[in-house]
Order: sequence, then structure tokens, then C-alpha cells
Amino acid sequence: MTTTMDYRILLYYKFVNIPDPEQVTAEHLQYCKDLGVKGRILIASEGINGTLSGTVEQTDQYMKDMLANPLFENMVFKIDESEGHAFKKIFVRHKQELVTFRYDQPLDPNVIFGKRLSPVDFHEQLQQEDVIVIDGRNDYEYEIGHFRNAIRPDVESFREFPEWIQNNLSQYKDKKVLTYCTGGIRCEKLTGFLINEGFQDVNQLDGGIVTYSKDPEVQGRLFDGKCYVFDERISVPINRTDEDIIVAKCHHCGTTHDRYINCANPSCNLQHVCCEACEEEHEAFCSDECRDIIMNPEKHVNAV
Repeated sequence: MTTTMDYRILLYYKFVNIPDPEQVTAEHLQYCKDLGVKGRILIASEGINGTLSGTVEQTDQYMKDMLANPLFENMVFKIDESEGHAFKKIFVRHKQELVTFRYDQPLDPNVIFGKRLSPVDFHEQLQQEDVIVIDGRNDYEYEIGHFRNAIRPDVESFREFPEWIQNNLSQYKDKKVLTYCTGGIRCEKLTGFLINEGFQDVNQLDGGIVTYSKDPEVQGRLFDGKCYVFDERISVPINRTDEDIIVAKCHHCGTTHDRYINCANPSCNLQHVCCEACEEEHEAFCSDECRDIIMNPEKHVNAV
């Protein structure tokens, strides 16, 4: 029996030239406050990138209003049902880049981009021999879940990708390359960079992992673990078959597990994989040092 939830989470982006993005940012923030949605939205001269939550009525109105704007017509919304808000507040911010890449050459995804593969095509090509699969996310996102045989990125932020690829993947320029990320936006920049660097056969998963998970034919196959998301859910299931495998391990005891928690020390707040037993045993601290800072603050008052 299926049930319809009262809330939705929207994930979306569009690369489009936005005149006066700072004014658009201020106007959009007020619009979101008036509508009552919550989330994080970035606006730059190159476009918009957002994820937000609201009631079915609120999200319907948001999508209707956005698609009525000539700048955002044809923008694709990825929709998840939810029991409530996935965010506590609404943030709409102006940024220089929608995803911070810091590459010294222009990367307009409307001009240069990898071949966009449907979930079915991506699934088929994942199984080909001699294919290189690049996870376009951060290492901690990879840790909790990823496509089988994907290369783990040794990066903590997206801006580190150019140097990491140049130092580690240049030998694969003549191979078929598949890239993927959460919703697709990072691959828009990543594939353009790969093409500029001389990679010959560059492909990206259109719509990202979240679109792949909803395809009725693929059903998330060959993705092991969960997908990290940047809202209160922290992670969501992708593989909807009995082939799913938990790949992450508890930060403390090393048992396979797939839930992230934040360190109970506010000055640390490290997000780490932790099983329920270790969360209780370690009181949600990531380390003895963090526990000691909170439990014995007088010892650390004069610490540098």
C-alpha cells in the first residue's frame, strides 16, 4: 500500500546567464520566505542551483513560478516525497560559481560538456570492460555509497578535482570515461574540464544518482550503499533491489554501517559513520579528545 506524504524535497539547477544576480538573489530570498519553503539556493551570473523543501502545495507553486520565468523555463526538478521539512531555514546566496571549481579556463556547460547518458545507458556502460568511472563528489560522499568499481576521489572539496585528476588520471585520456555526482551539476563542470584536458570519450550520468535511483528499469543497480545528501536526511537509499551492499564502516568499531552523525563537540562537528552502539558508548563524540574538551573544559581554557 502506497501513501502520499505531505511534503516534498526539490533538487534542481540550470546554467543560464542571469543579469544582476545579486538583485535576483535578494528578490528570490523574499519570494521563498513569503512562500514558506526552506532550503539552500545559490545564484550566480552563470545560473541557479538549489534544493528546498515544502508542502506539496508550496513546491507545486514554486515549480510553476520558476518555469514561468523565461530564465528558468525547461528547468528540470527532481522530486522526493518527505514527511516534513528537510531544512530548518531558507538560505538564498549569491556566489561567483554555482559549484566552486577554480579552473583558469571558462567552463560553460551549455558549450562544452560530456555526453549525457540516461540511467539505462549509464548502467549498460558501467558493465563494459576497460571503462573508467570517476565519482565527481567528495571522499566522504564516496565513503557511504558509490557505483561499483568507481575511482574514489582523494579530495575534500570540488575545487581540488583539477589538480587531483591531472596528478592521478592523465594516463586514462584515451579511455571511455563515465562520471557521476548527486544531481548532475558537478559533472557539468567536471566533464568540460576533462574535455579541455584532452580526454577523448567523456560521458556523464544525466540527472545524477538521484535520477538513476528512480529509473524503473535500472532501480539503482550497481550502486552500493547510500547517497549522501546535503539536507537533514544526510543519506538516502539508491539501490532498490536485493543486490544492495553496505560499504561504509563505523568510525569507532569498523563494522559495516551506513549512518552519519555529527560529533557532539560543536567546535569539531565532524560528520562520521557511526553505529548505534558506538554512538551510545562514545556519547556521539568522534574521539576521546573531543569528549575531553567538552567534559573537562577547564583543561582546555588556555590551550592554543
